[in-house]
Amino acid sequence: MSRVTPWTVWLVLALSSSAAADTIVLKNGRRIVAENVTEDATHVTYQTPAGQLSIPKSIVARIEHDSLTYSSASRAAAEAPVTAPQIEPVRGYEEVAGLAVHDNTVDFAYLARLESDARSGSATSVAKFAAAQHAAAQFLLAKGDTEAAIDHYRQALVFAPQNTGLLLNLAVLYLHQSQFTTALDPLERARRVAPDSADVAKLMGWAYYGANKMDKAIEEWRRAERLRPDPEVEQALDKAARDKAEEESYREGETAHFALKYYGGATPDLARGILRALEDDFRDLESQLDYTPPEQISVILYTQQAFADITRAPSWAGAINDGRLRIPVQGITTVTPDLARVLKHELTHSFVGQKSHLRAPTWLQEGIAQWMEGRRSTSVAGALVDAAGQGMAPRLDSLEGSWTGFSGNSATFAYAWALAVVESIIDQGGVSDISRLLDRIATSTSTEAATKELLHSNYDDLDQQAVAYLKHAYLR
Repeated sequence: MSRVTPWTVWLVLALSSSAAADTIVLKNGRRIVAENVTEDATHVTYQTPAGQLSIPKSIVARIEHDSLTYSSASRAAAEAPVTAPQIEPVRGYEEVAGLAVHDNTVDFAYLARLESDARSGSATSVAKFAAAQHAAAQFLLAKGDTEAAIDHYRQALVFAPQNTGLLLNLAVLYLHQSQFTTALDPLERARRVAPDSADVAKLMGWAYYGANKMDKAIEEWRRAERLRPDPEVEQALDKAARDKAEEESYREGETAHFALKYYGGATPDLARGILRALEDDFRDLESQLDYTPPEQISVILYTQQAFADITRAPSWAGAINDGRLRIPVQGITTVTPDLARVLKHELTHSFVGQKSHLRAPTWLQEGIAQWMEGRRSTSVAGALVDAAGQGMAPRLDSLEGSWTGFSGNSATFAYAWALAVVESIIDQGGVSDISRLLDRIATSTSTEAATKELLHSNYDDLDQQAVAYLKHAYLR
């Protein structure tokens, strides 16, 4: 768990002075709206107009707090260790690489000469051309231009179609773009060349996992483990095995953009309603963010206990997106407004992650997801402005990494601040600025560099802009 910082404590105390209603959701589906909800090891206690009441904790599914407590945790697929294996450099690689990339640019004239030589079929000429294309691809990848890097690997493979290093590097780039079925093509070609490669099996496992083919993912990771023990593969295999064991008895549903699995206690009507809501959300996000995810998105509906066991998410998380939308729905029979917001929030993570090539920082991911689900800073504006005025607001660079280790209080502040910053960006330039920012992040050296290039603002500027926006929008 993360350390609770002074600004977190101050904000939580400030917010507690203006209590809002919480909702206690019972396991039988009943919902109790109350204030001052607290819990201990055995009971949940709450305040109503009739006075203070308590109920056994054993009958409570979850507690939904007011708009100051957020219930989503995003674990982007970027956490998957899909790095390309090391490639043995050909003799003279450094010289070729230096000629292919110099003065901070790719020498396309040199590549064209090597391509002409490679057409002769000479093994030496082909090797030099492949090495130069690899150097160019790596240079462009470091610059954030994944599409151009992919093009260079494709060109190299025209002359060196059996080069496993090139094939694996190309597959990794597809995986980073969530193009899982596309990644299988170079991986299958690599397997024909190197049938006993642990690297091929490891990456095929990730491709099948992303494509929602759990049995094949497990098969590939077991193969990789037999060929070469690997802690990353062992961890992935354990997670996939848990998923498979939990989902074996689940029912299934499918639309053009979603593959749904749900536990037997969830009704088919609920499953169909969720798919309808997700399709509506998909069209809205597609329009607003100017992006269409290339693969079906997997959605899993769990019981409360199964969600905790499978995701191992922090206690404050009520849903999670780790490449699959994992949502607990025990006791819910229809798509309630709360569930609709969760669905929109989690789907937004898929769009934002994929559009930014998994490079969007957590503060931007969560800020956009909250804005898209309809949250606004109305009830927290005053506390956020006061915190910023006393120097207690965090820098955005401290909110770039994973939040899954945050305490509930730390998460409360992080979500509130992220939303305020995103609201201020949209207020200045509309949602189109968010869309363009995600594109820029996908090709920039860092998020702050992208904000400077597109918004002409560094992180300090964005913090100040957020405070000015909160004052103008909510505190006049």
